[in-house]
Amino acid sequence: MTPTLEDVKGLGTKITTIKEAGIDSVEKLANASVDDLSNLKGIGEATAEKIINSAKELLDSENISDESETKTSKDTETDKKLQEELKKLEEKRKKLAGKKVEKGDFVLVNTTAKTQKGKIFKVSSEEDAKKAGIYDEQDARQGYYTPDFVIVGKPGFLNEGLTETIETMNFFEKKSVRIPPNKAFGKREPSKIERIGIAKFKKMNEGKMPEIGKEFVKKSTGQRGTITNIVQGKVIVDYNHPLAGQNVDYNLEIIDRIEGFEEKIEYFLINKGIPKDNVKDFNFKYNKDDKSVEFTIPKMFLFQNLTYMKFGIAMDLQTHMSEEINDVKFVEIFEKMPVQTTPMDSVAQKVDEFNKEIENKE
Repeated sequence: MTPTLEDVKGLGTKITTIKEAGIDSVEKLANASVDDLSNLKGIGEATAEKIINSAKELLDSENISDESETKTSKDTETDKKLQEELKKLEEKRKKLAGKKVEKGDFVLVNTTAKTQKGKIFKVSSEEDAKKAGIYDEQDARQGYYTPDFVIVGKPGFLNEGLTETIETMNFFEKKSVRIPPNKAFGKREPSKIERIGIAKFKKMNEGKMPEIGKEFVKKSTGQRGTITNIVQGKVIVDYNHPLAGQNVDYNLEIIDRIEGFEEKIEYFLINKGIPKDNVKDFNFKYNKDDKSVEFTIPKMFLFQNLTYMKFGIAMDLQTHMSEEINDVKFVEIFEKMPVQTTPMDSVAQKVDEFNKEIENKE
């Protein structure tokens, strides 16, 4: 309710005098000067100051009340939306509980992975990473601690053993499984261990000396390996996966089924390394007529090399959502930068202005 002059403390019988002077609202009274009011009949400087302050306090109180009501309204709306989302999730959970996954389902899987010696090397949440002592802030920023996005029965998302295991599971079922080397990270192959002379290695490594435990990328083949030893002038590089030859233990739980078109696309982006917090920045348009998807690359990613990522996203969408998607387009917008005036531009501008003045005088 909007306050009136009658609500101003200390105004009393002076309200008639105030109104006759054209001050007919609390806002006008609050903006009046002490001189304006003290010139009116029966109002001294002290009284004028007191009345103006009372009007200001009344307005401030009203503004705070309005802000509080607005905030309460927004909070109520937010809470309502949250409750609706939670209700939908609960209904979805009830619908899926105990139901067996089907081939082609898009699902999220919580995973904890351990080496055969019991060392945890992969988890699906920051909380679990902290408990396991493997939490890394940079990994967290890059969205490393998230559930695995999997299409049931499709290769290329998890290793062969996990792919086969997930096909047998129900939603929200928890399962522990040991995956043998041939269905996990492969057997250790002696042919993948290379001995390179130190001088040759330095040439291959941009002049840098070898360091045991460091990763090495062989540019001619793209192979990634680990420097495991330096013996008799030879650098030993192992291109086997660090877990090759080991049994790997997994704890699994299928926690959700992704059903919406947009949500599926978002998870393909996440699966290709886009942090979850940045996925919404990749605005996309879908054209039903030609079944094309057009992504606009966010500003923050414009100067990164996204060639392989874009190719991977396009291949995934065209392969796993082939009925809905044909062409995949990526648009990069480089906005025009403001042109700064150089000294020569400034001089030329002044010369033009001077010539025009001369012409006008003539």
